[in-house]
Amino acid sequence: MPGPKKLDPSSSPRALLGAELRHRRDKAGLSQEELGLPLFVSGSFIGQLESGTRRMQVDQAQKFDEILHADGFFVRNCVALKKSKYPDHFAEAAEAEAVAKTIKEYAPQLIPGLLQTEAYARAVFRAYQPTAPENVIDDLTTVRLDRAHLLSDPTTPLVWAVLDEAVLRREVGGPAVMAEALRHILKLAREHRIIAQALPYSAGGHAAMAGSLKLMAFSDAPPLAYLESLGSGQLLDDPATVTEYELTYDLLVASALSPEASLALIESVAEDHAHEDQQF
Repeated sequence: MPGPKKLDPSSSPRALLGAELRHRRDKAGLSQEELGLPLFVSGSFIGQLESGTRRMQVDQAQKFDEILHADGFFVRNCVALKKSKYPDHFAEAAEAEAVAKTIKEYAPQLIPGLLQTEAYARAVFRAYQPTAPENVIDDLTTVRLDRAHLLSDPTTPLVWAVLDEAVLRREVGGPAVMAEALRHILKLAREHRIIAQALPYSAGGHAAMAGSLKLMAFSDAPPLAYLESLGSGQLLDDPATVTEYELTYDLLVASALSPEASLALIESVAEDHAHEDQQF
């Protein structure tokens, strides 16, 4: 019988738990579906835990320890997963985003976090918390900018953003901040690091008027959809639901300007912001 699977000590707690879960499940001779039955979850969900795209919860860890005779391993290590630099409603989505191969996002009001500049992110957090101490805003901004390190790889993940025209014109932080923020998006797109499309006001009604949408695809796990509203978020893995949101995104892309026309609009609005700044 094979010995325990070697784990990379530099791995995240989520990756370590996933690797150990796969090792112990294989050792027990259980399929993903069989392990999921006592927890009332699907085999694909077990696969997401094993691949590190989903966060293991303490009650699930307790069941794994019991079923796989793990002597408390999963509960002990699950505590580390509770320590996140992200808000509770976004933590699991952020962790999934970090291992995604493709990220598609519709932004109705704000530039997506991955694409924000420091000044823009700071202005967003100050708007959210107008009376917060400066060090709190500093910490929030640093965490947000850290997410952008995903873009340091020249090809992975593929990031495709559809930006509502309201995102381009709303002066978050003032005209100078907006001009810089939009030029940052232009730079990323022209360097072929992201795909950016603008959804103009002239498109009228569209499939995602109810709010934002993020879709994440992975090399070794089913896709996820993330919906966010004020202070809350939902990470969804039901195949039928995710397929429905994938269609929603396809409809948005069809209603948006082409990438070339989108960059022209973004550049034009950036120049408008810059011109307005010069008038002050």
